[in-house]
Amino acid sequence: MSSVRSFFNPLPSFRHSVRALGLAGASVLVLGCATFRAALRFQEPQIELQQINITRLGLTGGTMDLVFDVYNPNEYRLRSTRLEAQLDLEHTHFADGLIDKPLDLSPANHSQVVMPIRFEWAGVGAGAKALLTKQAVAFGITGTVFLDTPLGDRQVKIHGSGNVPLSKLRP
Repeated sequence: MSSVRSFFNPLPSFRHSVRALGLAGASVLVLGCATFRAALRFQEPQIELQQINITRLGLTGGTMDLVFDVYNPNEYRLRSTRLEAQLDLEHTHFADGLIDKPLDLSPANHSQVVMPIRFEWAGVGAGAKALLTKQAVAFGITGTVFLDTPLGDRQVKIHGSGNVPLSKLRP
């Protein structure tokens, strides 16, 4: 009789289907929450000045590129909307830089960011001398990176100092 009842009563198999569907939905929800939780954890990118490339020297000043290594430790893409920096060389304010175009920073990856800077010889003293005579210079850098994240806009402060190699103009 139980086999007849099962045949005519589809409820046991329907219950199993509903239960399986519920487990699948719960699994998707848990995985979705894990991804969302990872997005909620914002870690500041690590920004390091790697090199200064002198691109032009003239009578009144010149131009250089600041080459940064930027590491995005997050599990999601960041977009930089603006990067501002103030550069000191040999303990003297030397120049200000700005990148105001969008930069994409891949998740869990390093990106090279190049910031062009224009400077004038007047008032830069020891920094100017170092550019002309040294293979590396003492630097200090401060600034702000403006980021667009899945959690909204963020500002990350840049602070760094040390010695950085110079790449000089080649004849």
